[in-house]
Amino acid sequence: MKKMPVKYVSTRSKAPALPFDDVLLAGLARDGGLYVPDAWPQFSADDIRALKGLPYAEQATRVMEPFLGGCIDSDDFAAMTADAYRGFSHPDVAPLKQLDETGDLWLMELFHGPTLAFKDYALQLVGRLFDHVLKNRGERLTIIGATSGDTGSAAIEACRDRDALEVFILHPRGRVSEVQRRQMTTVASPNIHNIAVEGSFDNCQNMVKAMFNDQAFRDRCRLGAVNSINWARIMAQISYYFIAGVKLGAPDRPVSFAVPTGNFGNVFAGYAASRMGLSVKRLVIGSNRNDILYRFLKTGIMETGAVHSTISPSMDIQISSNFERLLFDLLGRDGSRVTEVMDKFSKTGSFGLERATLDEALSLFDGERFDDEETKAMIRTIYRETGELLDPHTAVGVAAGRAAIGKGAGGPMIALATAHPAKFPDAVEEATRVRPKLPPHLADLLERTERLHTLPNDLNAVRDYISDSLR
Repeated sequence: MKKMPVKYVSTRSKAPALPFDDVLLAGLARDGGLYVPDAWPQFSADDIRALKGLPYAEQATRVMEPFLGGCIDSDDFAAMTADAYRGFSHPDVAPLKQLDETGDLWLMELFHGPTLAFKDYALQLVGRLFDHVLKNRGERLTIIGATSGDTGSAAIEACRDRDALEVFILHPRGRVSEVQRRQMTTVASPNIHNIAVEGSFDNCQNMVKAMFNDQAFRDRCRLGAVNSINWARIMAQISYYFIAGVKLGAPDRPVSFAVPTGNFGNVFAGYAASRMGLSVKRLVIGSNRNDILYRFLKTGIMETGAVHSTISPSMDIQISSNFERLLFDLLGRDGSRVTEVMDKFSKTGSFGLERATLDEALSLFDGERFDDEETKAMIRTIYRETGELLDPHTAVGVAAGRAAIGKGAGGPMIALATAHPAKFPDAVEEATRVRPKLPPHLADLLERTERLHTLPNDLNAVRDYISDSLR
């Protein structure tokens, strides 16, 4: 492919354009927006065909390298990528499994990393990128992140024991599974700090954004982000869309993806892949009872509501941060219009798009929603039909994919398996009467000592705790 210099612009267009390494360390733009490339790199059909048969790390390197803009040496980046995926438990890293006899429905397993969730596929690389850039600059960074369950453990595993990083992860107390919580709180590394917030994930996420928008605090503590507000997270996730597509015939036949979605980052990576040249027919969003994205696709109105606890807690979200990146493209990359819309959303909890703009989104996106009983029914059905155990989030994705096929979406439809079933053993056992076991490296997880600090849903309390811990 033709290499072009890449700069990153804010979705609100008031922050300066930055190169990749600065965007990596910055996370959120200083105008409150999210960074996106100023133009999408383009892969030709031949570029995509050339990926076929290469190991996962080599394919991922080719897909991601255009986003670096020359900021990182090619050989160094290839070495980091190879190292990031070397310890994954499956030789294919992200294997595909056929779920039906027709070959219409497939499962891409994204839980073979160290913390058993799809977040590992980005964060194992992002941790190494942080280390590389900070060491070259002789700098340190304070990582602050919010998690609805999986980002926290993946970020902690990627950043533990790294001298240049201090890590603070906020999670909603009592609203993540026990396995998810313990994967965070049993890490004894001195640079890791877990904060249980008496609130929802949206409360945690809003506090992280508020701390980034407090410029004095941001500069004093040298804040960086591991949530999918950090572009590097999205960049790494784009890779597995290309890799799965190539396995099933891309670029010579289009593929579709069904993605269980809360914060919109994972499915946005699929959108990015389509903008880069991958032939994507449909991106089907699977929602649980917290169905803000499903309602938006049906009505054109994005409107928050109460956050409901479900058996798929990583999707118990009402504010999908990464949607702003799609909105930027839908509104013609006009940062002032994005700012106007997001300001209204912040003040009123609602905004609407014109029919033509919604239709543009609907040309690629579709959505389905499933409550807890429907989710358990899908876990049970897939286990009965195939012997595969699905975690509740993956079950929502598979159900969305099956529904889309039933409406004529056609195959191949690739459902993303975003977590290992053993991360949610109670729900899986209730559905199938089979309790999934943790892999050997986590077999004693429920016996390990926990370390966490519980704080109220109060920005000042969290900010003071971080400042005091750093001092």
